[in-house]
Amino acid sequence: MAKVELKKPIVEEIANSVKDAQSVVLVNYSGLTVEQDTILRKELREAGVQYKVYKNTMMNFAFKGTACEPLCQHLEGTNALAISATDATAPARILAKYAKQYPVLELIAGVVEGNYNDKAGIEALASIPSRDELLGKLLGSIQSPISNLARVLNQVAEAGGAEAAIAAKSTEA
Repeated sequence: MAKVELKKPIVEEIANSVKDAQSVVLVNYSGLTVEQDTILRKELREAGVQYKVYKNTMMNFAFKGTACEPLCQHLEGTNALAISATDATAPARILAKYAKQYPVLELIAGVVEGNYNDKAGIEALASIPSRDELLGKLLGSIQSPISNLARVLNQVAEAGGAEAAIAAKSTEA
């Protein structure tokens, strides 16, 4: 079997992964220890992010004709891909957190919802809270006025109830 035939399934795997992905982040992992890499992979896996190391030439072939084609210019050195099909900010958020913790981990670039982002763009994206956090904040802000109204009505009812009890006692005497 020719080498090209052996590499074709890997290129197809990469192309299929990035085709429908919400977010693809390219990172240079050179210098990470095995322990650090294991911790990083575990958190990415728990967030539903696929993190894999591929050869640059394979990624180059897979990116051709996709939204990830601008990433081809960065394919030098020891690179890994973090791909999320559901959460657009998860790979950037987790990788940026570990890049601060382990300075040897370097964010390179990424494609989020079809838009190319350089290192600064990925770092900015990492500061955006997750979808669940944003929904929680929205729910809290919607719920706050209702809770305040309920408290005020409760206080009015309690005050009205106390006045009625005082009035009842004064009529008895």
